[in-house]
Amino acid sequence: MTVASGSQSRLVLAAALVAVLSLLGSKDLRAQDAAPLPDYVIEAFGDRPSVPEGPLSAGLQSAVRVAFVDSIAQSTWGKDQSNALIEIAASKDPRLGWIISDLMRFASSRELNAILASAASELLGKDLLKPNAWGILTDHLMAWDIPAPPGYLDVKRAIFTGFIPGWDRIFVEGDIDWRMVSWGGVLIDNRAHDKTDDLCNCIPAADNPEVIGAEEASWLKDDDIVFGITVNGESRAYPRRIMEVREMVNDTLGGRDLGIPYCTLCGSAQAYFTDQLPEGIERPILRTSGLLIRSNKVMYDLNTYSVFDTFLGNAVTGPLAERNLQLEQATVVTTDWGRWKNAHPDTTVLKERYALGRDPDFRNGRDANGPIFPIGDVDPRLPVHEDIIGAITASGRPVAFQRSKAFVALQKGEEIAFENVRLELDAGGIRAVDAGGSDLGSHQAFWFAWSQFHPETALWPE
Repeated sequence: MTVASGSQSRLVLAAALVAVLSLLGSKDLRAQDAAPLPDYVIEAFGDRPSVPEGPLSAGLQSAVRVAFVDSIAQSTWGKDQSNALIEIAASKDPRLGWIISDLMRFASSRELNAILASAASELLGKDLLKPNAWGILTDHLMAWDIPAPPGYLDVKRAIFTGFIPGWDRIFVEGDIDWRMVSWGGVLIDNRAHDKTDDLCNCIPAADNPEVIGAEEASWLKDDDIVFGITVNGESRAYPRRIMEVREMVNDTLGGRDLGIPYCTLCGSAQAYFTDQLPEGIERPILRTSGLLIRSNKVMYDLNTYSVFDTFLGNAVTGPLAERNLQLEQATVVTTDWGRWKNAHPDTTVLKERYALGRDPDFRNGRDANGPIFPIGDVDPRLPVHEDIIGAITASGRPVAFQRSKAFVALQKGEEIAFENVRLELDAGGIRAVDAGGSDLGSHQAFWFAWSQFHPETALWPE
């Protein structure tokens, strides 16, 4: 992985933390009127610590300067820094936890991570001196909804771009909660459009991939998982083996342009129409940013660097957010290759070469013990990795159907309905349609992902 030089990183971080000193000393910090925490959050994370109002004291501002600014500028950590960090930790101001979290994500020194984890432990009154201290710290900050200090985005931008070039146009103001954004461990895919085969140290999207007929796809086994999409009577299968290494496809199917993100971490393949847009908007070319928000990939448009909410399909920053662009969603059916090709004998499928030689289905073992990136609290109505089928009703209400129970009920011939939404079987998978049979743009996902992006979701069966 290519990163900025150590001296460049130190200078950028120093400048960022100088900026945060003045911001934390300002007098417009948000008053704490947060809603009470649900019982399940308190049970999992404990009571939310109190958050002081107003600016930091002059002494605490000095401690922040010594602990962070001086240590980074001088590339040293000594007694003065340790004493300053002790003062910061003793302040019990959990707002500073977000800065510690961001620094910890990039700190390569085990010793420095331990020092920062110790300070965060004292700051929050929690024992964070454990493996994955960064994740534990960030989960607590998310679950408690600890506010960030004013000017936080400026500081975060400087920290992140100091280590990973290419994000300067990503970290901008918008309808996005930057507290929740973390690094996924890879670089941004900012290759030009239609450069599928260009090498990069990123998760490389596939643009206009070559396809073959079902009878030619001898490399696929009948039980291999595929994501099936049908547009205007034309069907195509996107094998999970390919999508796990590409995570993004820009394609054309049934005469319509599509952007197809797959988030391995939240078990969700989605499809968005990227044509028939308002006048003056060029087709978005969707790319993987290398960032995550509560363990869901952050995608952006290569043309404008507008960031999209991957789960909801709306632009949240940049020129496309200014145009209030909302992408229409097409249905993605998660099933296996054998049943998909039998139900859709004219289907096409992506060529094997797009899998880049990776072993199939590596995701399942990696996430076996739960999400590997911070997600904060999770709606306790279902296990975090329970598969659901999600759809939006005509009234705008999100609804999740527990897949395992819905599948059994549909096989028995039972009707599953919620407001205008009806479920039906499709090639061993499930899709949502309305009462007239029109597609409603549903997809499968893990419960934790659907519920955190649709916190007011209904759940079937209730």
